Amino acid sequence: MKARYQKYLLNFKRPSGTSRGVLTEKETWFIIIEHQGKTGIGECGILRTLSYDDRPDYQAKLEWVCQNIDAGPEQIWEELRDFPSIQFGVEMAFKSLEAAHPFILTPSDFTAGFDAIPINGLVWMGSREYMKEQIIEKIASGFTCIKLKIGAIDFDTELELLRFIRSEFSARDIEIRVDANGAFGPSEALDKLNQLSEFSLHSIEQPIRQGQPEEMARLCEKTPLPIALDEELIGVTDVTLKEKLLLTIRPQYIIFKPSLIGGYTGTQEWLRLADDLQIGWWMTSALESNVGLNAIAQFTYGLEPKMPQGLGTGSLYTNNIKAPLEVANGKLHYHPTGAWKFNL
Repeated sequence: MKARYQKYLLNFKRPSGTSRGVLTEKETWFIIIEHQGKTGIGECGILRTLSYDDRPDYQAKLEWVCQNIDAGPEQIWEELRDFPSIQFGVEMAFKSLEAAHPFILTPSDFTAGFDAIPINGLVWMGSREYMKEQIIEKIASGFTCIKLKIGAIDFDTELELLRFIRSEFSARDIEIRVDANGAFGPSEALDKLNQLSEFSLHSIEQPIRQGQPEEMARLCEKTPLPIALDEELIGVTDVTLKEKLLLTIRPQYIIFKPSLIGGYTGTQEWLRLADDLQIGWWMTSALESNVGLNAIAQFTYGLEPKMPQGLGTGSLYTNNIKAPLEVANGKLHYHPTGAWKFNL
């Protein structure tokens, strides 16, 4: 068995804003395994400044994986507890190697083109005009759930945008999620949640920065709208600590980003805990290329999700890997007769 890795820079079609800054490109890495005439492809979707494995020895660890690829996915995964994005890339590559088609990892009605996955329409931070333009475009495109990144512009302006949506569409017509990416301070968060609750929001992701479990627990207890943990899950790799975190905070929802929390195996650890504690969840991509997005979508479909998922990032880039994935009418579709173009 042979393995190699390759760096790839994804270029955004237009700068995309978050509360942590503006993104113009996204670094990713591919692991390619070759064995007995077959090829397996996995993506290690690191997010610099956010991923737990954003560290100087990242590339050296990829080299180690390729040198030890014969050990198999389970043993390699255990050796990569501090490298969740590489864990996912390794799991993905082995699934790809074992599959009849390198990009149909788990055949289903989704990959056969008979069913699609409802997703939210993502509205990036920017000027009031730009955000309003995106909102109108997403609703016109058939989305019944939209997600707004908030926390980077004036809060009153963000409230005005929510007021605009609700003046046109009721909560029955359009579900609204907001993502603060930890932008609120603990002392102001509850007041801001109270103001946001006036707009019948579905939920808010990560209102305060991760790593403040007692403060987050108080917010989850008093909040007027459901809170979803996102970044809070990053770096919690031991299953006992995962359970302790959820028991301490008691969130209404948690959000799974497999590239940030240890791939299939890491996500399933969180999923079992969430189900035991009756915590809701949904899956979100973490700005991977279409290779990673495809793997997450197929994994998600197999879990029979009950609400729109965060899988609408495939059209962000000018140089994405060509794939038969398409967003139409607020859903992610896979076209089995379409072509993949992976030439790295």
